[in-house]
Amino acid sequence: MAKALIKSRNKGIKLGLTFLILAIIIIATVGFIYVKEQMKPVDSEGVSYDITIKIPSGSTTAKIADILEENSLIKNKYIFKIIVRMKEVDGKLKAGEYSLNKKMDLYQIIDALVKGNPKKTVKFTIPEGYELSMIAEKLSKQNLVNKERFLELCNNVSLFKKKFDFLKELPEGSTLEGYLFPDTYEVYKDAKEEEIINKMLARFEQVYNDKIKYKAKKLNLTMNEVITLASIIEREAKLDSERPLISAVFHNRLKKGWLLQSCATVQYVLGERKENLTYDDLKIDSKYNTYLYKGLPPGPIASPGLKSIEAAVEPANVDYMFFVVNKDGSHTFSRSFNEHVNAKNKNK
Repeated sequence: MAKALIKSRNKGIKLGLTFLILAIIIIATVGFIYVKEQMKPVDSEGVSYDITIKIPSGSTTAKIADILEENSLIKNKYIFKIIVRMKEVDGKLKAGEYSLNKKMDLYQIIDALVKGNPKKTVKFTIPEGYELSMIAEKLSKQNLVNKERFLELCNNVSLFKKKFDFLKELPEGSTLEGYLFPDTYEVYKDAKEEEIINKMLARFEQVYNDKIKYKAKKLNLTMNEVITLASIIEREAKLDSERPLISAVFHNRLKKGWLLQSCATVQYVLGERKENLTYDDLKIDSKYNTYLYKGLPPGPIASPGLKSIEAAVEPANVDYMFFVVNKDGSHTFSRSFNEHVNAKNKNK
């Protein structure tokens, strides 16, 4: 009887150990699969563009992991820290500015940070209200692009549609006018024209957020209409406080079916920013001439900044129909034509 009990107990212990070992194997396998998955690129399937990050001097591995996770370059910051320790490179990750992308796996990112960033970079700033031709000219003078190739690429939107879905919303025949966001950028000195364009389009995609999209939808405006209107506001306004007022004038005119009569659109047709337009200038036959054609032009006339884009979807609640520029760059707004004429006479 005792032997039978001992035999039964031993059998139970063996069975329990078997289940325990199986459980450990299963847990280890699941854990291994999970860790392996977390080490993979964030976006191995889709189209990915470079993301520039800056690792400050003296950053710990934990701080670097936070920066990478915040920029969606790694899936799990804890796994990152574990792999760094396993590779025995803790404390060897170098500070600097890096261009990384979501197609890089954990090992590639760690190797890049260990190696450091020996490439020299250069900064450039595109002011708000610049046209494509002006952007090309500025970058060419900084020896960053071949002007002709840059403009040729900007005139071929289809080359960038795979990377940026928002470009699919543009009307047929559009260029990248208005969509290279004006900002300060840092690129490698040997960056190609495509890389610079991608960087600027990526910034636009970031700026044109869900909040702006929601407000545009409420106003029944397409993205192209928003950016077109914003570009006109950008060219007309000098003071940030006046952007919503200028936007309101154009919105009010559009609602009433009036001509927008923006000098900035005529200047775009002329290809030069004349301070004073002649009557002949105002007669130039172009869909961009808002003195001849009602509604918005076919596309943007320049690259608008964020404040102009916001003004385009958030016009001031006023009934102004006219504005005239004052000598100090500000504007006088009027409700009636007579008020407008008086304001113009005062500025002579």
